[in-house]
Amino acid sequence: MDSSHVSALQLKHAGIERQLHAEMSRPMPDAVVIQALKKRKLRIKEEIQRF
Repeated sequence: MDSSHVSALQLKHAGIERQLHAEMSRPMPDAVVIQALKKRKLRIKEEIQRF
């Protein structure tokens, strides 16, 4: 896999991290949204580690 794909995955990972931080900063964070974001982030991290 080329480095541009890995770079794109890293950008997605960082974006999800920002979304996660924003959700957790809310007065009443939605646990379902947080869980979904964490799962997406983990899948991307695992894909990055394969390269």
